[in-house]
Amino acid sequence: MSSKISGIDSAQIASVGAGRPVQRSQDAVSGGASGDTSNDGSQNVQITGTARQLADLEQKVRDLPAVNSQRVSQLQSAIEQGTYTVRPEHIADQLMSLERALSKLPDAKSGASGE
Repeated sequence: MSSKISGIDSAQIASVGAGRPVQRSQDAVSGGASGDTSNDGSQNVQITGTARQLADLEQKVRDLPAVNSQRVSQLQSAIEQGTYTVRPEHIADQLMSLERALSKLPDAKSGASGE
């Protein structure tokens, strides 16, 4: 027995990559899920190299600590000792670099800035 949640049949969902469910596309002719079918009737799902690489990168990001404790300690110590200095030119340069990098993204021109 399969259950439906929000109109998605759980029999049509396969686990891909880092454990995220993905709905299989429907074949317009037969109404079934698309994919390669082996001799025993089971379906094979092919994951592209790009998808595999993205899953690997995602896992590496998950494995990183949320906070660089050593860097936080260094900054905290410098602030407490009064030796931390703000360099506005460096901040401005970094912001401009970020802006240039973001402008090269495909959706940057149609982006969410409302322009």
